[in-house]
Amino acid sequence: MWRGLTIAPEERCAPYDADDYRYPQSVENDIIRDLGGIYSPYTCESFDSIRETDIEHIVARSEAHDSGLCRADAETRARFARDLVNLTLASPALNRREKVAHDAAEWLPDQNRCWFAQRVVDVRLAYGLTIDRTEADALDGILTSCQSFEISCDLTRPPAVAAHPPIQAFPNCNAMREAGWTRGVHRDGGTYQAAWDEAEKRTYALNTARDRDGDGHACE
Repeated sequence: MWRGLTIAPEERCAPYDADDYRYPQSVENDIIRDLGGIYSPYTCESFDSIRETDIEHIVARSEAHDSGLCRADAETRARFARDLVNLTLASPALNRREKVAHDAAEWLPDQNRCWFAQRVVDVRLAYGLTIDRTEADALDGILTSCQSFEISCDLTRPPAVAAHPPIQAFPNCNAMREAGWTRGVHRDGGTYQAAWDEAEKRTYALNTARDRDGDGHACE
């Protein structure tokens, strides 16, 4: 056990179907009401309208499915899919290319990590989900030093953008990661933050040999 959660490996005890976890688009208005604005706690990035955002599940639907909801009834799955405790906003690039269905051992937000980590625990407890050891260790490393679990974003100014890693040809993927492209590079950008997109695209163009499966993502 860890923080009330059973530690166990993920198990897909039944096929995953996203249609079992549908949610109404109107829930986005409820998310905005709870957040107090149209922004993403993951990056503190503000948006002009909901046309620029995706609804994002903090504990991904497929992750929850493999952590116990594969045994749940249809009503429980539907309730999980629209539970505001597990919903937030993110840019489409972050939601679809970066976080996707990753758990906290594979992906953490740039901002508000204490809030994120506690939400993962709260959601898993609420639905009786298990957690694997690597994710529990990743979350524990965050939670043990947290002073607050509230969202903190200064929306009066855009978040600081760090200088991007070098744009060059790399001899191998290890060299690319050591240079700062820790998640590889995508030919369309979007793996990191929008301000890095052009740098990421140019780096990909110089390292197409590192994209051996031809999926448009080198050294993912």
